[in-house]
Amino acid sequence: MERTKEKVQYLRVRNLCGLLGVILPWLALFSAGIAEHPSPEWWWSISATYYQSPALVGVLIPASIVLITYVGYDKLDNWVTSLSGIFGLGVVLFPCKVSWLDESLRVGFFQVPMDISNIIHTICAAVFFILLAYNSICLFTKSGGELTPRKQMRNKVYRICGWGMVALELLFAINVFLPTPGYVTMIVEIILLHLFGISWLVKGEAIKWLNDN
Repeated sequence: MERTKEKVQYLRVRNLCGLLGVILPWLALFSAGIAEHPSPEWWWSISATYYQSPALVGVLIPASIVLITYVGYDKLDNWVTSLSGIFGLGVVLFPCKVSWLDESLRVGFFQVPMDISNIIHTICAAVFFILLAYNSICLFTKSGGELTPRKQMRNKVYRICGWGMVALELLFAINVFLPTPGYVTMIVEIILLHLFGISWLVKGEAIKWLNDN
């Protein structure tokens, strides 16, 4: 009975993490959308909604804490998820740069100049998603028992989500050098967060037809 309770707790934690990832962009867009807009660029990235709404802070901090405190199967699992959570917190503690505020303005928890905060924010966001991608590709696909047909299907989902995150991270890097519309960042972020969320929801057995039992 005790082992069953432990498994239920694990599944709840994974599903909570996945759910937070999926709802974050929509909650941030909705709550920032009903606020007064200082610039038409307010919706060009989820990070920019930090200055419009508490949604980013209210969702990403709990998700990061879940990752930090998550107990995996081994030390590598623990290190990857804990570091993911730490860099997730960095995304919130060091806000991004926005066009409607002066770059020298001090922002975030540590009140550093916005241009410096933006550099730290970008690094934290990149490492955050790279670690999540690694987790999905290399750790979620491990199997301690028989590789059942449904486990093989789940592994395909994990790899699609993980490599999808890697591809989108590369697109972010390329986007810096291309004259693309500003809202491309928002679209990429929404897809990234959904891939992260789906991977964790599958791991949490929230998608019943992919489960073995």
